[in-house]
Amino acid sequence: MSTDLIYSDATKLAELIRTREVSPVEVMQAHLDRIEAVNPKVNAIVTIADGALKSAKDAEAAVLKGDELGPLHGVPFTVKDSIDTAKVLTQRGSPIFRGRTPETDATSVARMKKAGALLLAKTNLPEFSYGIESDNLLSGRTNNPWNLDLTPGGSSGGESAAIAAGMSPLGLATDLAISVRGPAAHTGVVSLKATHGRVPMTGIWPREPRRFWHVGPMARSIRDLSLAFSQLVGPDGQDGYSSSAISFDNGIGISNKRPLRVGWLVGPGFGPIDPETASTVEAAAEALIDFGHIVESVRIPALERDFGLDVFSRLHVLEMKPGVVKTTAGRSENEIGDMARFMLGLPDTPAADYIDAVQGAERLKDGYAEYFQKYDVLLTPVLPTPSFKHGQAELLINGQTINIMGIMNITSHLSITGLPGVSMRFGTSKEGMPIGVQIVGSWQAESTILHTASQLEQVSTVRDLQPKL
Repeated sequence: MSTDLIYSDATKLAELIRTREVSPVEVMQAHLDRIEAVNPKVNAIVTIADGALKSAKDAEAAVLKGDELGPLHGVPFTVKDSIDTAKVLTQRGSPIFRGRTPETDATSVARMKKAGALLLAKTNLPEFSYGIESDNLLSGRTNNPWNLDLTPGGSSGGESAAIAAGMSPLGLATDLAISVRGPAAHTGVVSLKATHGRVPMTGIWPREPRRFWHVGPMARSIRDLSLAFSQLVGPDGQDGYSSSAISFDNGIGISNKRPLRVGWLVGPGFGPIDPETASTVEAAAEALIDFGHIVESVRIPALERDFGLDVFSRLHVLEMKPGVVKTTAGRSENEIGDMARFMLGLPDTPAADYIDAVQGAERLKDGYAEYFQKYDVLLTPVLPTPSFKHGQAELLINGQTINIMGIMNITSHLSITGLPGVSMRFGTSKEGMPIGVQIVGSWQAESTILHTASQLEQVSTVRDLQPKL
């Protein structure tokens, strides 16, 4: 097995394939071998795509014939198991959907294939993509490659763990309140939650609450996020929220005409933050000063008035619960997992509280809109703390105990408001676990945050670290 291949980013693999320095078959086989070697420990991969090697052989033939090649030609990619893949199992982390095989690809999958990428495998998730750990009754628990006793997060923990462990160079994941960005931070990879609606959710379940769901790429490098996003972006005529036809410039290497105005924030408004996490955000802010940007500590009053996770919780229960009720109706006890039971047991949000939460979400959007009149970028933690043990119910941060759901205290803001954010590693805890930072931009400003992230990547001392498995 070639370590160079399994830890190369997708952009590099595409270049090697295009120049015939390596074949798509070699790349695919290297990743299949890696899955066989380490997946029993990590349990990130739940299904290998039938015909993965055949698709690689077809891609190799196209290279040899001199066919026109897509930007990701011959590069394997993995897909979270809530995203439909034609003729390949998509079981949504639940015995209820055991054996389910879609006839068509989700829009995001189809677009990756159109760019030349080859479906390698499906990755683990919590039941119905609902949970902050990737564990379910059908395919079990995913472990963090950096420490198997710790969680890779949820709900896209299988995807993040697969990339971190060298089983995949690139993948698709979904995000309701944390699920693209949190797992990336837990495992030290990079991810992008774009502006809501920029990438269609067609072919992805569940859809409720539609105004909070996102789909986005996970990868090894910022340039891979940019490349993948450039292929995924744009309306498909089926997702009503995906209506923006704004063209995308990936921003990497572009010289800005003026310094960026960057604010950094670790509170108030986010709840308690682990000191190592706060220090990592401050270090990233200081690094951006060296690029000539104007960087300062900020506060956003709207975040102090309306606590984002509280707003999200009051909104999404009333909107998501009916779908869970319908899906689980008539099912046996051994088909329904803990997260579905948790949702079913939650009381409906009273109408007055729901309306207040709607208005709270609007106030948060207004507050961010005001912030981005003055600043180009907001730098925050992704999570309040590095990864933690499986099954943990509470977190102790700075002497304060919070419910484990508080892991979403920061990420939920961007889901409520629809703002774009990049998650990337920029530090390491004293226990050796990745610590991430979140780079936030205004609506439709993906090129700005990807450019900023690429600059941080240039000076990062942790970008090339890999777990020992």
